[in-house]
Amino acid sequence: MKLSAALPLLVASTLFMEQLDGTILVTALPNIASSFGGTAAGLDLSVSAYLVTLSFMIPASGWIADRLGAKRVYGSAIAVFVLASILCGASQTVWQFVGARILQGFGGAMMVPVGRLIVLRETEKKDLIRSIAYLTWPALSAPLLGPPLGGFITTYASWHWIFYINVPLGIVALPFVWKIVPGGQVREPRKFDAAGFFLTGAAILSLLFSIEFLGRTVVPIVAAIVLFIFGLACGAAAVRRGLNTREPLISLVAFRTVTFRLAMRGGGVFRGCLAALPFLLPLLFQVGFGLDPVTSGTLLLGVFAGNLGMKPATSWILRHVRFRRTMLVSGCIAIATMLGCAMLTAQTPHVLIIALLVISGLARSMQFTTISTLAFSDVPKPVMGSANTLFSMQQQAANACGVAVAGALLRLISLSHGGGGVQTVEDFQFTFLIVAIFAAFSMIDFYRVPLNAGEALR
Repeated sequence: MKLSAALPLLVASTLFMEQLDGTILVTALPNIASSFGGTAAGLDLSVSAYLVTLSFMIPASGWIADRLGAKRVYGSAIAVFVLASILCGASQTVWQFVGARILQGFGGAMMVPVGRLIVLRETEKKDLIRSIAYLTWPALSAPLLGPPLGGFITTYASWHWIFYINVPLGIVALPFVWKIVPGGQVREPRKFDAAGFFLTGAAILSLLFSIEFLGRTVVPIVAAIVLFIFGLACGAAAVRRGLNTREPLISLVAFRTVTFRLAMRGGGVFRGCLAALPFLLPLLFQVGFGLDPVTSGTLLLGVFAGNLGMKPATSWILRHVRFRRTMLVSGCIAIATMLGCAMLTAQTPHVLIIALLVISGLARSMQFTTISTLAFSDVPKPVMGSANTLFSMQQQAANACGVAVAGALLRLISLSHGGGGVQTVEDFQFTFLIVAIFAAFSMIDFYRVPLNAGEALR
């Protein structure tokens, strides 16, 4: 294997380990809660604690990598993640478990963006398409494989192995980090922008939780709106600080690049819409159609098959078809499959559902890779660090917002017709329709992508 391929594959494997950990836990929560003598609802805090830590610490990852060296931070992050996994599996109480998840989120927050930054800094423009394709695979596969894999491990082994499986993966990865990853140059230290760090973190957390609270009867809608406005205010203050501070935590210079700006804006919204599907489909199959988890997971493998099926052709398409045309075509196909999901019923033959999801996976894979490659295609090397941090924040926020918005829509639609919070098939169908409309509006930015975008990659 060439070194140029080994580095992105190594980083992709650790990204997959981190992203799988964010989804594999869901189906195991009842068993974990039972072992602690509690309820699954009480363990929701462990999921939130992981995601909150991840979102809050990502903005600081670029500064820490520059200060200590990207290679050192990346290797240490893997070690912390593995250690936290061991502590999760060895936890005896809920609070021990939550504490271990917070530590795991800290390791993940350093591992994900710093690993991508290493690849971006060491990859020539002509090899960027292939490298981004490798790094995109974890985000495509983990949300689909996590829930069924978690259920399988919990059923046939023990929930502890959900975390212990990270140990051999990390042990294998660490020697390759020291062998493959180039020596991380420690850059000239700059003052840590504490105010920017807290403003950015407060904005991300406030916006995510405000959307999550919508439609929940235990939280007044006024409180959710106030929290949302507070998040917007913090975000505006963070942007203003980034523009007016001499050494901000996150430089916004990358937004001067047209392709980066369009990929962040329209691509972020589209990514959120795509992220809503792995959340909505299992609920539709189990709550709406009454299918068991195994059958539901089997149907979802259609999306996974589509993701894998597109990978061999991704690089060829991006090299021979212009970015704008690729994004428009694959985007239209992805929206068509969302509308197809809105027409599914309990009577729809499973073979047709799988065929629809395979097509959805093909378009989803192509769109994810195209947006991710477009974001960095024309960004100058000196700006790559801040661009990577911004993109990592957008990716995390888009995935979380996509799930949160879809969940809020589903709850609000159910409450609007007096469903009492119990979702019907029609509620899911309407939610898919609204998600497809959001995705269609985001494609306006795809029309604005220059025809010569990504010429440096050819």
